[in-house]
Amino acid sequence: MNDSKLPLERRRPPDPLPRFYRWRTNLFQAPLFFFWTAFCGSLSLLASLFEKDGRLQHRIARRWARGSLYFSGARLTVCGAENLRKHPVAVYAANHTSYMDTPVIFSTLPFQFRILARKELWGLPFIGWHLNRSGQISIDTVNPHASLSSLGAGVRALRAGMPLFVFPEGGRTADGHLKPFLSGAAFLAIRAQVPLVPIALTGVYDLLPIHTRHFYPCPLTLTVGDPIDTTGMTIRQTDQLTEQLRQAIESLRAQ
Repeated sequence: MNDSKLPLERRRPPDPLPRFYRWRTNLFQAPLFFFWTAFCGSLSLLASLFEKDGRLQHRIARRWARGSLYFSGARLTVCGAENLRKHPVAVYAANHTSYMDTPVIFSTLPFQFRILARKELWGLPFIGWHLNRSGQISIDTVNPHASLSSLGAGVRALRAGMPLFVFPEGGRTADGHLKPFLSGAAFLAIRAQVPLVPIALTGVYDLLPIHTRHFYPCPLTLTVGDPIDTTGMTIRQTDQLTEQLRQAIESLRAQ
């Protein structure tokens, strides 16, 4: 079968990657990506000294995300964008396929939000500085007590009117398939009584898989599903909602 007729999740980069892609990444794309990250991270750090609401920092993050996608050579298509504007506050959750997932998310969501991310990212130069100074929420997946504290901070942010974004798998997939979902996204949505919005990313795994550091430009798609209403749900239904979220994202990936 012609590879161009295959679904996005089944189009895989050749292994090994052709020399052209490796050279292009090493000589042009990677240097541009790291320079842009350092530049935007420094701007964000500077902006954090003069503002409290994070609006300018978020605008800088969006510029960083769009520039990063441009340097990668990938083309992004957004489907179901109308579902991003149905509710002023919600928990948005997507499958986690690549380091490039974050630029895809920041370049697409048309409003300020906070991201719930692994604590290890806070140790990265520039990116970690931005996460810390812009009020993003770290979660320690090793320490259950710290995780509960982070979830509490997330609930407070939602109740204060700030949308949240979560990768419910907790880490990137190694093979492009969905990993088991953690219950944090469902817990946050139920505790704050806000909708849970499923998002499916396709093609991003092929752009920069977990086992490589070279870009393989390909079509990317971000598909936003219908919001899942949590009104009246209780914490006892967290696992049920987590499974519903996983099924929704799996269905969106198959479209």
